[in-house]
Amino acid sequence: MNNYTVNFTTPEASTNSTTDSFWLIESLRICVFSMNLLFGFPTHSYIIWLIITGTGSGVASEFFNLNLSVCELGVCLNFLFYIMSVFFQGISKLPLFLLGLSLTGRPLFQCLICVERYLAVVHPVTFLKYKPLRYRVICCTAAWITILGSCFLCLLISDNLKFTLFLSGQFFIFFSIQLFCLVAVLRALKQSGPGERRREREEENHMKRRAFQIILITTVSMTIIYVPFATTGFITILTNHYIHGLWITGFICYILAGFVQPALYLHRTGKLSCSCAP
Repeated sequence: MNNYTVNFTTPEASTNSTTDSFWLIESLRICVFSMNLLFGFPTHSYIIWLIITGTGSGVASEFFNLNLSVCELGVCLNFLFYIMSVFFQGISKLPLFLLGLSLTGRPLFQCLICVERYLAVVHPVTFLKYKPLRYRVICCTAAWITILGSCFLCLLISDNLKFTLFLSGQFFIFFSIQLFCLVAVLRALKQSGPGERRREREEENHMKRRAFQIILITTVSMTIIYVPFATTGFITILTNHYIHGLWITGFICYILAGFVQPALYLHRTGKLSCSCAP
């Protein structure tokens, strides 16, 4: 996701082949980024329009999804800036700065969505207490401040090891939180109130199953997005060799898994028919 790992020393005899391979990977990367920009930007713009116009559950209930889509628009624009930076070196620092949207923004808002579902199922009283929009605004404000800090860190970090540790550390924290929410909701799903009527119990179990599926899909998609990059980063550092195939695989996983969350939302609002989605 950055160009730090390109700067490893290669033998002089393989300079030409390395250069050709680099430009081949760079061309593939631009094609993948262009596809994400072509499909991702209109998709997230449509989701923002649906949330603002109240097509779904309203702005308050979908506030985290709204911020996630805004963040994803920034990611799409970052891809555009990256493509432009290949031809205009004057803006080469901008894609690096906006990298914080990808590294921190996307997993952070996905994590907030999972925590919200966890509270709604496991701690419904607490969820109702903090359900008003002002609490979501406070959480998102703190999230955007964190994302801004991450953007500056991406601009300042110039060491491969530090960058990989930064990426892996964030993934581990967010993944641990989502995994905790997933297990807690699964335990709540297996438990049923003894004094509940059959219909009420079925409705509650449906809500729990829906929350569990959303958290599960979000956790799996985040794993697909970040595990290849973290693993490839460590392999690159340990071998001191830039393995093009691993990085391009990571980019493809990053792009494809990024469409899971918008597809999930569009299905929940009835705009996308898919029998396997919750």
